[in-house]
Amino acid sequence: MSFPCNRSVVASIGKNPVNTSIKAKELGADILELRIDLISEDPQKILKDLKELGLPVIITNRMKKEGGAWTGSENLRIRELVSLIPYADAVDIELYAPDRDVVVKKAKNSGKKIIISTHNFENTPDVKTMAESIRDSFDAGADIAKLAVMPHSLNDVLHLLEVTLHSCGAVCTIAMGEIGKHSRAISPIYGSVMTYGYVDIPVAPGQLRVDELKYMLKLL
Repeated sequence: MSFPCNRSVVASIGKNPVNTSIKAKELGADILELRIDLISEDPQKILKDLKELGLPVIITNRMKKEGGAWTGSENLRIRELVSLIPYADAVDIELYAPDRDVVVKKAKNSGKKIIISTHNFENTPDVKTMAESIRDSFDAGADIAKLAVMPHSLNDVLHLLEVTLHSCGAVCTIAMGEIGKHSRAISPIYGSVMTYGYVDIPVAPGQLRVDELKYMLKLL
């Protein structure tokens, strides 16, 4: 399945994954992101069911340090994620995950898209540091470099948009929280290839609902 990379709206899927994914498609989602760390059901079975919807699926098993809910060991987290790569269209792994390269190698060998992500829930680094994070993600093998930060001012949001505009590859950038909420709709104008929305309950601070994002992107 082809993986859309142009102003795509990604629906973050956690609890009740199949029903939530059906609703996400109805709301207009272009891509589904299955959060392995947020579900209790068998992820392999869920991924097989989601294939029937005809939407590309990203899998991630987010570590607690970067906003996830995984409570097991790091070794088990990576093993679980790697085992599911054949059933997905793309995989998201953190830039600073100790076993990142294991996931990247498996994804490349399986012909899957690789998203390498960095999440900062405390603040927004300076422009140079953010640009370096994106370059490091590409150097590590990313097809898409994802960077999510927490702004404390509109200037912080502007700095993230500047980094987005001048990035030398496919990026997904997000300014989280209330101050950065509008970035989820406007960052695609500056070059962010994806933006994340929720279906029933936000899974990240400042998320907008999928249909709201679709409407805003159409207006813009």
